Amino acid sequence: MKTKTNNQIKGILAFSMVLLGLTSYSQKQMTTIINTNSNEASINPENMDLSVNPGEDFFKYANGTWVKKNPIPGEFSRYGSFEVLAEKNNKALKTLMESAVNNKAAVKCSPGKQIGDFYAAGMDTVKIEKDGISFLKNEFDLISKITSSKEAQLVLAHFNYIGIRPLFNFYSGQDEKNSEMVIAQLYQGGIGLADRDYYLNDDSRSKEILKEYKKHLIKMFELLGDNNTLALSEAEIIINIETKLAKASMSRLEQRDPNKIYNKMDLAGLIKISPNFDWNQYFSSIGLKNPGDINVGQPLFFAEISNIVNEINTEEWKVYLKWNLLRKTAPYLNKAFVDENFNFYSKVLSGQTKMKERWKRVLNSTNDAMGELVGQLYVEQNFSPEAKASMLDLVANLKVALKSRIEKLEWMADTTKLLAAEKLAAMNVKIGYPDKWIDYSKLQVSRESYVMNVLNGNKFSFELDLSKIGKPVDRNEWGMFPQTVNAYFNPTMNEIVFPAAILQAPFFDVNADAAVNYGGIGSVIGHEMTHGFDDQGRLYDKKGNLNDWWTVQDAEKFKQHTQVLVDQYNAYFVLDTLHVDGELTLGENIADVGGVTVAYVALQNALKSKSKTVNDKLDGFTLQQRYFLSFAQVWRQNIRDKELMRRLKEDVHSPGVARVNCTLFNIPEFYNAFPVKTTDKLYKSEQNRAKIW
Repeated sequence: MKTKTNNQIKGILAFSMVLLGLTSYSQKQMTTIINTNSNEASINPENMDLSVNPGEDFFKYANGTWVKKNPIPGEFSRYGSFEVLAEKNNKALKTLMESAVNNKAAVKCSPGKQIGDFYAAGMDTVKIEKDGISFLKNEFDLISKITSSKEAQLVLAHFNYIGIRPLFNFYSGQDEKNSEMVIAQLYQGGIGLADRDYYLNDDSRSKEILKEYKKHLIKMFELLGDNNTLALSEAEIIINIETKLAKASMSRLEQRDPNKIYNKMDLAGLIKISPNFDWNQYFSSIGLKNPGDINVGQPLFFAEISNIVNEINTEEWKVYLKWNLLRKTAPYLNKAFVDENFNFYSKVLSGQTKMKERWKRVLNSTNDAMGELVGQLYVEQNFSPEAKASMLDLVANLKVALKSRIEKLEWMADTTKLLAAEKLAAMNVKIGYPDKWIDYSKLQVSRESYVMNVLNGNKFSFELDLSKIGKPVDRNEWGMFPQTVNAYFNPTMNEIVFPAAILQAPFFDVNADAAVNYGGIGSVIGHEMTHGFDDQGRLYDKKGNLNDWWTVQDAEKFKQHTQVLVDQYNAYFVLDTLHVDGELTLGENIADVGGVTVAYVALQNALKSKSKTVNDKLDGFTLQQRYFLSFAQVWRQNIRDKELMRRLKEDVHSPGVARVNCTLFNIPEFYNAFPVKTTDKLYKSEQNRAKIW
């Protein structure tokens, strides 16, 4: 799920979740979520395919009829529980924004006025068509006046300020070995395709995408008014520069090692590895004359930038900067640019056949620009105190369960167990929305220009980001908006975060059966908690510092246990000869298995303390069965082949079918719930199951 947060650039462990300790939760609190009198249907058999053997394909058994009855709408590249909930959420946000548009009494810089003006500007297609690219004239003029590499770098710095990132990414972030401080961060970037391998690999899919990308570049330059010959030349310049950047970039797998992307140095150190780029000028131009400590994510990449700025001439600079401006603004311009941008980035790459309705696209960009402003209005109307209280109970139960699992581990030494328990106890929990909201009063918004509102929003975010560098970390800050259907674990904050929008069915319902809530949001909570102890998260201590606190022996045993998952997912084929990348998705797969395991223990603990008998059979399924079915329905989805191929290369999350069929067959209790035979396709013998948490 997309969110406007710099933590995403660093690779926060997202699901694409403040507790003071484990001993402060009473018996009463632990049983609050148990709804012994619920008459609501927890699991709907009409969504299942009961003709399928659960041991052959549990995903299809649990979701088969839903999958058949819910083909992917044209505007989606995949469609499942997340998208269904997001669509419901969008309708609520649309009502909110339309109300803001029509509020004539709203005063300047008030939340309603800013939201209404932004949304109204985006919906005014007549004016947008008439304006074309006129509001970008000043930016294109800056590019046309470049006469040297030094001047090109000045424009690049200006572009960073308005959310356009040629060559590299710059942002603020926690110092991973001193998590109380925010420092400057430099990270590889500058390419128009989502992954370096599209430029470098020789497989047919990569070559086809690069071929289509070149066509797209030509069309976009032609829309600017360039003739075909010139546009072809410009496209070749772009691909040449981006290929150089791709060759110098770390792979996604390499970037999963946080130690490899932690390279702190001062400005002198940066200049030493990248001498031909004028870093003094860059930092001065963005208003950060003394950047202090800088984490350079990929030193070899920035060394290559030093070479590139010497190799490309002034005209090539102009072409590259023009493309970066155009690529980032195309979705907010007139129809010709919007359509061509959609044709490549959505249709070619993901197989999407229909563009999302305009109101949804404008809603998303309004969210991006002023997410917490929209969030304030959203939670007032869509989030109850009861939901937050129930979530706190659930989280408390999950913490108790994970602590008990850690204490019983046979492969982990007592010294590591003690430190793991301390980290778990220190893990912060954020539910619903921030206690303190971002002040957007200085954000310039009008009904004059949609694209300028977007760029002003980018500028506001960049200035806010800059203001944090060299200062202590604000641990109350959120990296996701309340209206986002998602959740995350942040290793440097040692926190789990659950925005208000995800706290709805099928993930969570205050009136639902206990097994369904624990199988849904409970497994999500457990997923995020165990991210703190996966192959990446375990490298951070209780304060969020990159500090390997495990014994060498325990680390080796952990690797042996998790290798089982790597092998399982590498052997899981989802499309012809294409299989899941077990190493790329390892962190998420560990968290899935851990989440289901821990949430099940938490459910059992809660049931032990119930004051009334819980109806074991409901909707024709036992409590155990409802638990696992609930987990499976969270991941029900249809996905287009192109989108699946793209995600297998780019996404650290496994496809929904694998998250169900691989995860559950590692859980011993699952075999007690369903009649899985040793001869069934998905059966795993006890010695071949991943036993981690």
